[in-house]
Amino acid sequence: QVQLVESGGGLVQSGGSLRLSCAASGRTFNSYAMGWFRQAPGKEREFVATISGSGASTYCADSVKGRFTISRENAKNTVYLQMNRLKPEDTAVYYCAAAFGIRLGLKRAQYDCWGQGTQVTVSS
Repeated sequence: QVQLVESGGGLVQSGGSLRLSCAASGRTFNSYAMGWFRQAPGKEREFVATISGSGASTYCADSVKGRFTISRENAKNTVYLQMNRLKPEDTAVYYCAAAFGIRLGLKRAQYDCWGQGTQVTVSS
């Protein structure tokens, strides 16, 4: 099992930026895909972005394309989500997750381990 710890959430004004980090335990970080999901109050948890183990492949949800970027530093066992031009509708708890045996994961069911989440609030 991998343990994941997110950080970097907070309160930001509309149009601002935040960078989320997710630190993973374990020595095989580069062998699994990572993803970011988010859950707003009263809504289902939704996919945001995913990155392959090597970092060579990424995919983002249409709602964040051009504003959010996922990246990873395997030497630091860390995955990032750079969020620019934030909107009030980006307000949610953001979760990182790890998936074994796949290249990219767009669905919750593909992920094996989850972090505890970090709150992002965007004020208008």
